[in-house]
Amino acid sequence: MKKYISLFLIFSLIGIGISCTKAPRNEEGKAITQDEETAADKEPGRHGGHEKGKKKAQAVGKGYAHNATGRRGQRAWGPSDVIDLSDEEEEMVEIETVKASLRPLKSQLTAMGKVLAHPLRKAIVSYAFPARISEIHVKIGDWVRTGQELITLQSEEVGTAKSEFYKAMADHELAKINFERENRLSDRGVGAKKDLFSREAELKVAEANLDAAEKKLHVLGFTEDQIKLISETHQINPIITLFAQVSGKIIQNNAILGAMVDQETEILTIMDPTVLCIDADIYEKDIARIRNGQEVEASVPAYPRETFRGKISYISDVLKEETRAITVRTEVENKGFKLKPGMFADIKIYLNHQEKAIVLPEEAILEDKGEKIVFIKKESTYHPQVVEVGVIEEGYAEILSGVQEGDEVVTKGNYQLKSKLYDEILKKAGVH
Repeated sequence: MKKYISLFLIFSLIGIGISCTKAPRNEEGKAITQDEETAADKEPGRHGGHEKGKKKAQAVGKGYAHNATGRRGQRAWGPSDVIDLSDEEEEMVEIETVKASLRPLKSQLTAMGKVLAHPLRKAIVSYAFPARISEIHVKIGDWVRTGQELITLQSEEVGTAKSEFYKAMADHELAKINFERENRLSDRGVGAKKDLFSREAELKVAEANLDAAEKKLHVLGFTEDQIKLISETHQINPIITLFAQVSGKIIQNNAILGAMVDQETEILTIMDPTVLCIDADIYEKDIARIRNGQEVEASVPAYPRETFRGKISYISDVLKEETRAITVRTEVENKGFKLKPGMFADIKIYLNHQEKAIVLPEEAILEDKGEKIVFIKKESTYHPQVVEVGVIEEGYAEILSGVQEGDEVVTKGNYQLKSKLYDEILKKAGVH
C-alpha cells in the first residue's frame, strides 16, 4: 500500500513541474494568468504586440538609413517622401521654380597678395666710381624712354681712362706703321727677319693695350657709339652722361647739382607702371592646383569695385617653413595706373576653364542634417533630393550630383516645402 502511495506522489509532482514550465511568467517570475496574458499581447513590444511596436519604430525613423559609406544620419529619401500640395496651398506658398541649366563656371582659389614693381621694368641709376653731378636732365614724375639722357657726371676716373685710351690708340697706330714698314723691307729681301718678328710682337702688345683701354671705358659706362665719338674727337674731358636703361617714369630723384656720388648712391629710380606684379602666398594644400598661365583677377581696397586682370608668371620652388606656403607671382596690367607698389590686393585664381557645368541659384539649396537638399518638381508633386555642391560664383552654385539638366527645381517656397515634408513624416509615424 505504501508503495502505491509513493508512486502516486511522484507522478503528481512531475505533472505540476511540467505545468509550471509551460506557463508564462511576469518580470517577477510569477506565473501569468490567462487574462494577464491577453492584456500583454496588446502591448507594443510584447509577444503579439512586438510586430506592431517594430512597425511604429520604423515609421518614426523613416527617411534615414545607412548610406553607401556606412554613415548614419544621411538622408535617403524614398518614393513615399513626396509632397502633394492642394490648390490653396500652392497659392499660399507662392512657389517659383527654375530649370537646371548648363553655364560656364570656373573654380577659383582666393589669396591675399602685395603689389610690387615688375623686376624687369624697373631700373636704379647709379655710378660705380666717385663722381660729381654736373647736369640734371630729368625731374621726378617725368616719363623717359630707353636711351634718353638722364644725368651728366664729372669723374677723375673718366678723365684718366680717356687719356689711357688715347695713348693706347697712338701706340697701336705707331706699332702698326712699324710692322708694315718692316714687312715691306722683308719682302724686298733687305730687312732682317728678327726685326720683322720684333715689330709684329710690338703690334700685338699695342692691340692688347688698346683693347684693354676700350673695355675700361665700357666699364665706366660708355657705349660703343660714345667710344667711337671719343676716338674721333680726341677730346680729353672728365665727363660722362648716364642714359635710361628702361622706359618708364622717374619715381625717385636724389640728384643734386654739385653733389658727390659713389657706388652706394641711388641717383634716380625709373619704373614702368603699365605692368606690375602681385606676389601672393599659396598654402601647401593648394600647390597642386596652381599652374603658370592661369587667369587671375585682383582687387584693392582703394578701388573695391574694379578688377585688374593678369596671369600667373612665376611659381616659387621653395616652401616657406614658417607659413607652409609658396610665393606665386602674377603680372597685372595696371589700367589707369591705379595700382601702386606696396598696396595689398585680394586675388582670385581661376583654376580651370570648365565650359559646361549644371548650376542652380544659391537660394534653391537648403541645409538639412549637415547636407544640402533641393526640391524637384515633377508634374504636380515635389520631391526632396540630396545634392553635392561645388563652386559658388556670382550667386550660382555648381551641382556635382543629384540634379540633371532640365530638372525643374524650386527656388522660392522651398522652406515651406521642407516644413511640410517633416510634418508628413511625423503624421506617418503617428506622432500627430
